[in-house]
Parts: sequence; C-alpha cells; structure tokens
Amino acid sequence: MNKGKIVQVIGPVVDVEFPDQLPGIYNALTVEFDVPGTGRTRQTLEVEQHLGDNWVRTVCMGSSEGLKRGYEVIDTGAPISMPVGDAVMGRVFNVIGEPVDERGPVKTEKRYPIHRPAPALVDQSTSPQILTTGIKVIDLICPFLKGGKVGAFGGAGVGKTVVIMELINNIAKMHGGVSVFAGVGERTREGNDLYHEMSEANVIRQDDLGASKIALVYGQMNEPPGARLRVALSGLAITEYFRDERNQDVLLFIDNIFRFSQAGSEVSALLGRTPSAVGYQPTLAAEMGDLQERITSTQKGSITSFQAVYVPADDLPHPAPATTFAHLDATTVLERSIADLGIYPSLDPLASTSRVLTPEIG
Repeated sequence: MNKGKIVQVIGPVVDVEFPDQLPGIYNALTVEFDVPGTGRTRQTLEVEQHLGDNWVRTVCMGSSEGLKRGYEVIDTGAPISMPVGDAVMGRVFNVIGEPVDERGPVKTEKRYPIHRPAPALVDQSTSPQILTTGIKVIDLICPFLKGGKVGAFGGAGVGKTVVIMELINNIAKMHGGVSVFAGVGERTREGNDLYHEMSEANVIRQDDLGASKIALVYGQMNEPPGARLRVALSGLAITEYFRDERNQDVLLFIDNIFRFSQAGSEVSALLGRTPSAVGYQPTLAAEMGDLQERITSTQKGSITSFQAVYVPADDLPHPAPATTFAHLDATTVLERSIADLGIYPSLDPLASTSRVLTPEIG
C-alpha cells in the first residue's frame, strides 16, 4: 500500500509527500481524520500535479476543514469510481459515488472510473434520427438529434431548469429508457425540489428503485470547487455503462455546464496557473473537450445529452458559454424579454438553431 503524508493545506488544495512512489495523475487518495463534533471522517483527494521533491498537489473532493500536516494519506491506485448498473437507478450520489439519499448502501459489483478516454472515431456512429420531446416549440424550431448534444442557453431565471424538468418528465415516460441527471453547481434547493417532483411523477419509484427511470449525481453550490469540477464526469461514467455494456440509448441531463467551467477556473487559480481570457483557466477548451467528446453515440448505443448553460449577464460571447457552442448539435436560446411576457419556454426562435434542420436530414 502506497502511503504518504500531508505537507501543506491551502484551502481545498492539499500537497502530499510520497517518499516511495508517486501516485499517477487523477489517482484518488484517501485520508481519514477526526473532526471535533463530527467524529471520524474520510475525504478523497484527486492528484492534479506532480510538483517535484516527491510532492503531489491534490484537490479535495469535500471540505478540507480539519486536515493537518502529517496526516497519513493512502493512494488507492486508481481514479475516483462510480457504482454502475440497475442498482443506481432512483438513487442520489455525490461526486465520489457515495449515496446521499439516506436509503442505505448501493448493492452493485461493478464500478466505472470517472476518467475514461472518449470512444475511438471508428466506433462512433451518427443516426440522423429526431428525438421527439413533446414540447411543440422545441420540436419545430430546434429539433433534437438522437445521440446528439443540445444546449439551453439563458441568463438567470429564464427557465432553463424548468425546461430540463419538463424534458425528463416527457422523455422518461415516452422514451421508457434510462436517464442520468448530473447537478453541477446548481442550487441545493433545486436539487431537492427535483428529487421530490420526480418521486411524485413516478419517475423515481420509492417502492422499487430498480424500476426508477433516472439516476441522480449531485455536486451543488454548497460543495467545494473540486467536487463541482468532477461531478459531470461522475454522472457521465454511469451513463457510459448503460451505453457500452447494456447497448442502450441513454439520456444525460447536465444542469449546469457553465458551473463546470467555473469550477475549473477556481481549481486552476488554486493550483497556481496564470489565468487566460476574462480570468478563466488556460485549459478551458481542453477540459470542455475532454468531457464533451465522451458524450457521443457508438455502434452499441447512444448518449443524448441536454445541457443547461448559464449565460453570465446575458452575454453570449462570454468564454464559458462560447466554448460550449462548438460541441452542440442544437442550441435553444432562452430570451429574458420573452420570459418577461410570461411565455414559457421563453425560446427565441431566431437565435435558436439545430443541425437537424439541414435538407440532408429533413
């Protein structure tokens, strides 16, 4: 067992010294310690950099409160992994795959690492098939491509989460397949409301979890930046299992992909990187690409993804939403002036577009 000890704690960033062997980049490390008033607790650290002098720089996936120099850290020898399979349906997980819905442990044999390569180009496939959502304006103005990526762009309070909830309800019932929801850096209240509304609509079955239509992975606003940066990958790992091993068509909902970029910016600053445009991380496009390239269709199954994209100050050319644009097959732009009229979904038909509208697919 490869053991090290903490040498420095700077907020969520923890430096660990390994005298024998350095753990690999993205390896998960665990540390157990006592927190006054809470008792014994365990945190997961993820290796981000090799610093030299046998030091690694890690980011804590939970609160680093109570961590001290000299604490023993154990290298798990593998990245953070998520439980996968039928047992995850109807459950709520955090970024490291622990159930947080107080409904007991998850009984599953298999786990998937959250860091995996994107499928090779030869394995990918495109099917020009329309996925009907049941929302008239979306199906007419910017139809969704089965196995494609769709973004809902909009500022604060224009109804992005409402559209997502309506889609989950419509598609989960019509499509009858598997859905995964990744709550990335959004409000805890929204996550809580979503869970209860899913239960009321029978999308999450309280009596028989296996019959539930959706699995939820939350890393909300109350979490440190390390957790918010990785929770989208955690949700994606569960999704990839159903595509690759069950050969199913899966729906992946991400609310909100902007918070993924934002958490990356926070972590990048904490790791000491010089910021790029508008203070974002210099690796913004590469990080977004690593995530988005994995959301794709293969010969076995497809992942259809719907992502809410917060637009800071209603400024679409802002680096975070602009980086997302390049990866999408359809963009639905929600407009504040339309929301002010009380029209929902507040979709702007002139700004919204879809690849499906080309004559070849028509």
